Amino acid sequence: MGLAIDVADPALEARIRSCVDETERQLAAAVDSPEAFVAEAAAHLLNAGGKRFRPLLVALCAEFGDPAAPDIVPSAVVVELTHLATLYHDDVMDEADKRRGADSANARWDNTLAILVGDYLFAQASDIVSTLGTEAVRIQARTFSRLVRGQIRETIGPGDADPLTHYLDVVSDKTGSLIATSARFGAMMSAAPSEVEQALTEFGERIGAAFQLSDDILDIASESDASGKTPGTDLREGVPTLPVLLALRSTDPEDARLQELLSRPLTDDTEHAEALAALRVHPAMDQARAHVQGEADAARDLLDKLPEIPAREALRQLCDTVATRLS
Repeated sequence: MGLAIDVADPALEARIRSCVDETERQLAAAVDSPEAFVAEAAAHLLNAGGKRFRPLLVALCAEFGDPAAPDIVPSAVVVELTHLATLYHDDVMDEADKRRGADSANARWDNTLAILVGDYLFAQASDIVSTLGTEAVRIQARTFSRLVRGQIRETIGPGDADPLTHYLDVVSDKTGSLIATSARFGAMMSAAPSEVEQALTEFGERIGAAFQLSDDILDIASESDASGKTPGTDLREGVPTLPVLLALRSTDPEDARLQELLSRPLTDDTEHAEALAALRVHPAMDQARAHVQGEADAARDLLDKLPEIPAREALRQLCDTVATRLS
């Protein structure tokens, strides 16, 4: 599993690993096609790797019902296919050259093909979720609506709204929504009690936000591109993320130069290096870390509502891992 957690219970570890492995197998089948090019392009990002955070969460949350229920793995495939589809579209909108350390689909082929492959993956996810019942279809449709709404809001910008509030709302829609659905599907497909499903859905929303916001910090703090993303990519593209937005709120006159740099894309290598170095030691980084820790703590508190089984402790560890991960 890409995002490693310590699972103390051997039986739980075996079930989780089996679920994630079977999800991987079914993902490969879902992206396949009789058309050789479609099969190659659809498998491009799948084969590039990834943490499989969403299938892992489905598997862990299924432990609160019947973890052997037959619809658990297909629901994990649905959320991961949906996630992969958004990556194809995001890379087109961001004009990204790399994804997970490999050429992005739009760089390898072109924007039109990348969009179409993303659409193909969305269609495959819809086909699979249609076998899981009308409630699952409704949840998937509403999740997709939030994903698109978040992307639209990110594209048009905050307008007259507070930039930080706007950004956190975008994170909730673009990342929190699908991770919340991952947790919900795990509980729902395993027939966990409704109050457990609700708590796990809320947990997913919170840990999803922490997961994305920790990426914001990693983009600044990482000294290498081991995560598949060159450090400072968001700075270079002028993408406002949590540390940047917090630094821009500073009233310290000594931050004037940094704030001027952060107010625009940094295509000049010297200016980019200057801003990256200054931001790494700025109090905004500690403020951002505190915010992520707060989200992880709020997610952990929700777990107190759940039965005390080994999966609950694994989810607690997941909170710690997301808040402190370095890659």
